[in-house]
Amino acid sequence: MARLADLPEGERPRERLLRLGPRALADRELIALVLRSGRPGASALAVAEGLLAEFGSVAALARALPGELARYPGVGPAKAASLTAAFGLAAAAADPPPAGPVLRCAGDAARIAMREIGGERRECVAVLVCDSRNRLSRVERAGEGAVARAQLNVREILNCVLRHDGRAFAVAHNHPSGDPEPGTDDVAATESLRTAARAVGLRFLGHVVVTRDAWASVSP
Repeated sequence: MARLADLPEGERPRERLLRLGPRALADRELIALVLRSGRPGASALAVAEGLLAEFGSVAALARALPGELARYPGVGPAKAASLTAAFGLAAAAADPPPAGPVLRCAGDAARIAMREIGGERRECVAVLVCDSRNRLSRVERAGEGAVARAQLNVREILNCVLRHDGRAFAVAHNHPSGDPEPGTDDVAATESLRTAARAVGLRFLGHVVVTRDAWASVSP
């Protein structure tokens, strides 16, 4: 079987994919594009056909372990990793994670933050990234400080939200001392966050201080 590069330009899988989209390609052609090359005496298309024959179907191929793929002639560890990654992305796209809880009040944010950082021995900051309906999409760490000092970096927090396509967010930090009472610095940082979030079009849902078993809302 000819190499992909030896095919007429109009028949090459990559060019057809770019022109017509992935639905225009056969399964073996899509697999060949992931493999990129074959082995001596066999093109990437031939190796792709052999893989499908060996495992029986695309679904079975997607379930195969990297080591099983790597043992097939012409695949090896690097191509096995590429195939596994491609099937992993396809699975993630087809099965998006369930929507998270809606943050309706400070208590909702506090319950999540207590679980995430309430028991930490060092003071750290958690950003609760939400979508346009205030549904939690992820919790990200944004800074870690000394045992008794919060580090609320406004730019870092906003970049975190924007980087993960958030539309709204809440912020939490923990007090390892066990006392959730906000300090004057906490209040000032909250006001800075509120102002900065408004400037970049993000909805700020609030700032809470948490411990292992208690919490307090910070009011600017």
